[in-house]
Amino acid sequence: MMMSGFFRVGVWQNFLRAWKSGYSGNLKGEGFTLGGVYVIGAGKQGVLLEHREKEFGDKVSLPSVLEAAEKIKPQAS
Repeated sequence: MMMSGFFRVGVWQNFLRAWKSGYSGNLKGEGFTLGGVYVIGAGKQGVLLEHREKEFGDKVSLPSVLEAAEKIKPQAS
């Protein structure tokens, strides 16, 4: 995302939301890598939830993570 991320309104909204809620992360690192969250089921269940950041600070919905985690079925040994 490089410099284009700096000019996106959503990035600034996410920054202000985090700042107002008291986030005090370390800001170390290159700062250009977007993250994501995956919930992967046992065995052949595969990916139950995939969330890739589209812009910096894009958060995954906690209820959707919990819902996906509840779908994980134990693998028979």
